[in-house]
Amino acid sequence: MSREGSLEAPTRHNLDWTNPEFYNEDKLFDELERVFDICHGCRRCVSLCESFPTLFDLVDESDTMEVDGVKKADYWKVVDQCYLCDLCFLTKCPYVPPHEWDLDFPHLMLQAKAVKFKKEGASFRDKTLSSTDTLGKFAGIPVVAGVVNTMNNNGAFRSVLESTFGVHKNATLPKFHSKPLRKRIAADDGAGAEPAGPTTGKVALFATCYGNKNDPQSGEDLVAVLRHNNIPVTLADKEKCCGMPKLELGDLESVAAAKEVNIPALAKLVDEGWDIMAPVPSCVLMFKQELPLMFPNDPDVAKVRDAMYDPFEYLMLRHKHGKLNTDFNGEVGVVAYHAACHQRVQRIGPKTREFLELIPNTKVDMIERCSGHDGTYAVKKEFHENSMKIARPVVNRVKKAEPNYYSSDCAMAGHQIANGLGDGSEPKHPITLARIAYGI
Repeated sequence: MSREGSLEAPTRHNLDWTNPEFYNEDKLFDELERVFDICHGCRRCVSLCESFPTLFDLVDESDTMEVDGVKKADYWKVVDQCYLCDLCFLTKCPYVPPHEWDLDFPHLMLQAKAVKFKKEGASFRDKTLSSTDTLGKFAGIPVVAGVVNTMNNNGAFRSVLESTFGVHKNATLPKFHSKPLRKRIAADDGAGAEPAGPTTGKVALFATCYGNKNDPQSGEDLVAVLRHNNIPVTLADKEKCCGMPKLELGDLESVAAAKEVNIPALAKLVDEGWDIMAPVPSCVLMFKQELPLMFPNDPDVAKVRDAMYDPFEYLMLRHKHGKLNTDFNGEVGVVAYHAACHQRVQRIGPKTREFLELIPNTKVDMIERCSGHDGTYAVKKEFHENSMKIARPVVNRVKKAEPNYYSSDCAMAGHQIANGLGDGSEPKHPITLARIAYGI
């Protein structure tokens, strides 16, 4: 294939993760060396995350000042800094498929993480932090939730937690709520749904582990906005974590186990005429991209992929077909809006910004830089300072905007920005801003 292929839309290869050769360490290191050499010669992605500065420092400090001078054991330093934001693949790299160099840096890092996990497993901390359902179930017990939230704000306890468990004392930790989103919402029967374009006009909400236990208010706001637009809402009968935290750990068997719970329940809802929506961009991406690449021959995975929507993608599709309520009764003023990485790479366009700009007298300053959070990366002792460095340009943009509100579709990114601001302010989720504007 000629290099003109780089002018075509990026394509992804399926993840051949059940093939034993996927875990062949010698072949992995050969591919790492090939890709690292291309990245070294390009260096366009140096500002995205710490993986690329780490790689380039290793090369520049080697005897040959080329990739062949870097010790193979040091390749893991590059892998460990990658949190699969996917931005390099979809916003920077000119060598992605169908280019003949066939470079997919995030999925090569994923393969490396999977090889490492299969060989070594993971630390107790990393297994715990990525077991979001278990954490939420325990910490969501009424008495326990209060204790956990109090202790997470206690400086002395956080210093002990850092030294014993490896969670940085200055990292923002999520609050836990004893009344989850799934217990706050009564299900609609779907009556009165009005189709528009590809949407059926009725939504089954995949609450997500974070949206269910850590940020149920945003979920309530989402349901209020949907119903204000005459869109009936129900919930999946059961759900597990989408699997993204385990994917980032390289624990692909656990991703598959979560899929076996979620996909049948969601596919059943699709068969009943419901569209599927999740309030967290990473969870939407998991169903839209990662699971279909892991299970390309599963028709139910494809069915859920085709029915899965980001909230503002859905609302703006409805708007395109004349079915969005644009009767706003309030204003939100200047909004510093951080576009979450896992929403940007869904290839849907800036739908959140487009919605917010429908609100009268609203100015949206959209910030297209990674917040450096990732869910677990920012809380780990060894990575927290790097995460705050990555977030600094975003924080500076928010300060410069002097907004009435700052916001991100990723609630965790919003709190990362608040941590960087350090002024006691709190972010508002875009869907919460929508509810404010509607006056509901």
